[in-house]
Amino acid sequence: PPPAVLGEADSLVVGQLVVAVGNPLGLAGSVTAGVVSALGRSMPAGQQRIIEDVIQTDAALNPGNSGGALADSRARVVGINTAVAGVGLGLAVPINDTTRRIVSALMHDGRVRRAYLGIAVAPAPVAPVWRSRLGNRSTGLRVASVVAGGPADRAGLRTGDLLLTADGHEVATAQDLQRLMFAEAIGRRLGITVMRNGALVDVIAEPSELVAA
Repeated sequence: PPPAVLGEADSLVVGQLVVAVGNPLGLAGSVTAGVVSALGRSMPAGQQRIIEDVIQTDAALNPGNSGGALADSRARVVGINTAVAGVGLGLAVPINDTTRRIVSALMHDGRVRRAYLGIAVAPAPVAPVWRSRLGNRSTGLRVASVVAGGPADRAGLRTGDLLLTADGHEVATAQDLQRLMFAEAIGRRLGITVMRNGALVDVIAEPSELVAA
């Protein structure tokens, strides 16, 4: 759908009526109804990424629904059907700034280019003793693993580092970092600040283009 018909997932509440549109089991143009059964779920996307703020719905999803619209009662697209997690449990990526950029890139270029750092991260607390030094920040992104030979490895990032900023932006969730990993970041110098062993460390990474396996 064109961006003009996209709604805002932020307006959703648990229990709200939604309908899933798609081609389940090869049946073109099918619509199923249900409700938003939970918000703010997380969903793995490959080995190195987590999609956050995922919408959970009991609207029936089956193979073929992926990529179809999840719409509210006002016919606004609030999510993109993504995965079947069990009987009566479907997951949809929310419409937000990131998905709007993806839709725009698909409409303009026919594909989405993403940048790649080669790290797996998870939200982690900042030690209370360091919070005043960091402007009372309470969370960052703990580096859980670094891909050998990847951009982050070449930049000197290490497992256990606590990411605080990237390209001048605070990063407290994986989605904060993912928002920066679009085409314009590929091959560009990206300043990253981490806390390592109680010291602030600045590194420069050059993300490469994410290539599908």
